[in-house]
Amino acid sequence: MDTNPAQDALLSEDAPVIRGLRDEPDETIQESPERSMEDIDTSNERSAGDDLRSAEARVLAHLQDRSKITAGDLGRARRLADDAGDPLVPMLVRLGLISERDMARAISEILDIPLAEPSGFPSEPVREDLFSLRFLKDARILPLSEDDDAIRIAIANPLDNYALAAIGMAAGKTVSPLVGLPTEIESAIEQLYEKVEEEPAEAESEFGDFDEEDIEHLKDLASEAPVIRMVNQLIQKAVESRASDIHVEPFADVLKVRYRVDGILNEVDAPPVRSTAAVISRVKIMAKLNIAERRLPQDGRIPIRIQGKDLDLRVSTVPTMFGESVVMRLLDKESIRFDLDALGFDGPPRQSLAEILERPYGILLVTGPTGSGKSTTLYTALSRLNTEARKIITVEDPVEYQLPGINQIQVKSAIGMTFAGALRAIMRQDPDIIMVGEMRDLETARIAVQSALTGHIVLSTLHTNDAASGVTRLLDMGVEDYLLTSTINGILAQRLVRRLCPHCRAPYPAVRELAERFGHMHTDSEPLELFRAVGCDACNGTGYHGRLVITEVLTMSDRIRKAVLAHATATEIRQIAMTEGMVTMYQDGLRKSLDGRTTIEEVLRVAEGN
Repeated sequence: MDTNPAQDALLSEDAPVIRGLRDEPDETIQESPERSMEDIDTSNERSAGDDLRSAEARVLAHLQDRSKITAGDLGRARRLADDAGDPLVPMLVRLGLISERDMARAISEILDIPLAEPSGFPSEPVREDLFSLRFLKDARILPLSEDDDAIRIAIANPLDNYALAAIGMAAGKTVSPLVGLPTEIESAIEQLYEKVEEEPAEAESEFGDFDEEDIEHLKDLASEAPVIRMVNQLIQKAVESRASDIHVEPFADVLKVRYRVDGILNEVDAPPVRSTAAVISRVKIMAKLNIAERRLPQDGRIPIRIQGKDLDLRVSTVPTMFGESVVMRLLDKESIRFDLDALGFDGPPRQSLAEILERPYGILLVTGPTGSGKSTTLYTALSRLNTEARKIITVEDPVEYQLPGINQIQVKSAIGMTFAGALRAIMRQDPDIIMVGEMRDLETARIAVQSALTGHIVLSTLHTNDAASGVTRLLDMGVEDYLLTSTINGILAQRLVRRLCPHCRAPYPAVRELAERFGHMHTDSEPLELFRAVGCDACNGTGYHGRLVITEVLTMSDRIRKAVLAHATATEIRQIAMTEGMVTMYQDGLRKSLDGRTTIEEVLRVAEGN
């Protein structure tokens, strides 16, 4: 009978027990005259195959019953698995038709095998003298612990009977498997076992010391299966972590990877530093960028399907001292909701915004730093204004989400398609509503103002710290004060704060000094109660899940118009707006922390107290 590849991979120079099993016959085995060993082996293989197919069928039926996969997805994966000669279950995960975690949970429930958690992984290698790194990686197995009778392992595919049998033969003990996520197992193997097996010197030079001019060699590196798998795992982990951005940053002796989750950057396990050039080249190839150009910034996009969802990755590269820094922004077209309630708009700010959007012409500006949700707010406003009776045209850089019924124009500065140039062209298209992605210069601002004067609704963004500063920013750009007072309907400033996880948030009484900050917001005789982040499985231990907006809306009143014409400072304009009832971002944040939607620490992180 032929040996199994998994068993061959298990053999290492430090595994004499296995070599003994393979090379020396067991004298205790006696052939029965009635039934040969070959017959017994064939019968056992047939029985094991039947059990494997039965278990696999039950897992797949379980996933279909819960609408995790469709019959079409299953048929496509089966054809690809048959063509490649690979198992079906890992193929479903590899194609992104189902997440690693959903597959692991299904196998755990159907086969009654516990899930392996990273917190239970060992801190030191288990029996590194027995298992080769190649076998552990190929079979995606992580030894967890060992006693006199059994060895516990985390395995990505417990349906792989050959790998389980190889582990049992090597250890000479009963195997106790747990279901593990492939990416978690691979990460743990790299941390624990990479230092055990020295890699050949030529492999090091292959990734790290390549000729800078040899572009074809770089393409070959980026097209190798290990590099493709590394990049796919980085993206898949980001999706599972609900990350909005992936940062790949090369340094002298390390490659850093960080995910931005709910606005906060967190460092995660990264590929080895020797693979820096190959990983970055792989991303650039996927984004259809020029991998030969490493001196200039480049931008691209990657349409990809992960876990059954269509994603759009916006890729930006910039040269640094130790290579190109890459940032990938993940845009999930299916999960985004252009709804004011979902974003966190409520109370007086929402009422003011609704009144501004009902006006027949004029400008609405949304201000805030990068990553504060300005574009999402504008898309939400456009969705409210989008009717069959209105023609809406947008000029964006880039077009982040495609909205049905709206004409969206992508800025292309390289060929002269700037914001100003596009605006001049679309005025001949007879629009009712215009959205300008950003007022970057005086020419763009003047055309937008002229559009508002001629009866159009104009929506745009600015980079300022608060609403009042939006007026002074336009004055500094050179827009005439009388034009601003005639066209601006309102300015909305916003920030994003992390939303408390509803499953684990915990109330606590606020100290007297903190309670005084809330002033008139809390009039009850009972002690002021706030909420803190705790952390649970639903929020991955962070205490937060998602984000919501805190905002202030400055409506252009007669007093503010007079202040603008008098070239008042932003502070003076802000004071007038507050006396007229404007709720500041800080006050909006305090109100939402009282409601238990966020924490006071989050509000203070992004907004100044006043």
